[in-house]
Amino acid sequence: MQSFSPEVVDAVLRHMNSDHRDDNLVIVRANGAPDASTATMTGLDATGGVWTVTTTPHAAQTELHVPWTIPVVERPDIRKAVVFLYRAACADLGIEPRSE
Repeated sequence: MQSFSPEVVDAVLRHMNSDHRDDNLVIVRANGAPDASTATMTGLDATGGVWTVTTTPHAAQTELHVPWTIPVVERPDIRKAVVFLYRAACADLGIEPRSE
């Protein structure tokens, strides 16, 4: 299994949690946490992304692993994989994806 350097992982997490908070929520709602009220990306590797999810109404926190739908071998693959997850999640939830 390909792992990424801590610097790469930290950069991706920082970007996802500062610039794409709403996207995180869409991804987790479509992938096993439909009642999520918040979602923070907390990890990733070649197999998928990991989010800490807070669900309503009880504010319980759980960890959710969402597998990538494409191979992730190099750093640029991470972005593609997240975009694919986001777009598939939008389709599953019947919402219009934001424009890039």
